[in-house]
Amino acid sequence: MTAIHSYDPKAGHGLRHDPLNAIVAPRPIGWISTVSAAGVRNLAPYSFFNAFNYKPPIIGFSSTGWKDSVRNIEETGQFVWNLATRPLAQAVNATSAMVPEHVDEFALAGLTAAPSQRVAAPRVAESPVAFECRLTQIVRFNDAEGAPVDAWLTLGEVVMVHIDQALLVDGVYDTVAAQPILRGGGAGDYFGIDEAGKFQMFRPG
Repeated sequence: MTAIHSYDPKAGHGLRHDPLNAIVAPRPIGWISTVSAAGVRNLAPYSFFNAFNYKPPIIGFSSTGWKDSVRNIEETGQFVWNLATRPLAQAVNATSAMVPEHVDEFALAGLTAAPSQRVAAPRVAESPVAFECRLTQIVRFNDAEGAPVDAWLTLGEVVMVHIDQALLVDGVYDTVAAQPILRGGGAGDYFGIDEAGKFQMFRPG
């Protein structure tokens, strides 16, 4: 029989590193830019991020703790998601630094803040794709017993999309050409994608 490692997360995993985020991986990265009500820019990556709805398009990210991004979005009702790519990987990592709230991560990472069209939060000019978003919900998580958890899901409707035209081939977005980076497990594991890893399946019927 196959040996199975089973554990209750509340009792501990019994391993050298918690496997949860390595199992649910690789994950797209929520590289979120915001601006506070006072006008201070913020840029930070979140590894618990995804798209949740087509029409209207809704994306969201989860923050462990009430971080600057969440606070700024609550204050202004706006944010931008920027595509994290292989050429920008070091800049993405630089913006993950724990710094005081007055620090501008655009400047910290040597990035250009480009004006958005529908929201006050700037885009990362160097990123080939950006979604301008308006806040729809901020949800605080509860555990199975109903007790509040210090983690917050921020959801926003995409109100403007920006795509580098080089990534559009005959009107189709080229995911591989965009070179997205994806978060794995461990302290610093990331993944890329390539054509060799692509395959197609079509829904039956």
